[in-house]
Amino acid sequence: MTINITNENETVILSLEGRLDTITAPLLGNALSSAFDEAKKITIDCSKLTYVSSAGLRILFTGQKTADENGILMMLTGVPEEIMEILEMTGFSDILTVE
Repeated sequence: MTINITNENETVILSLEGRLDTITAPLLGNALSSAFDEAKKITIDCSKLTYVSSAGLRILFTGQKTADENGILMMLTGVPEEIMEILEMTGFSDILTVE
């Protein structure tokens, strides 16, 4: 997975490309940790994400929890239909902010 990071004012945009799985989830975790230090808003662009495993869901959940605790808006954008189905089946569509 590739993560492209863009900063716009107090918004950090993380653009994900590829598979978010056991191997790549720690990469997103590190990127989120850094983003929490400088952002008031975090946008995770999932438009080029092709797969999410349970490890990826766990990182997204942890990120949402951290964002909520720190008053940071974290949202997923451009979620492909296949990934949205996973979020809905697992109940994560009710936990995560999905635009």
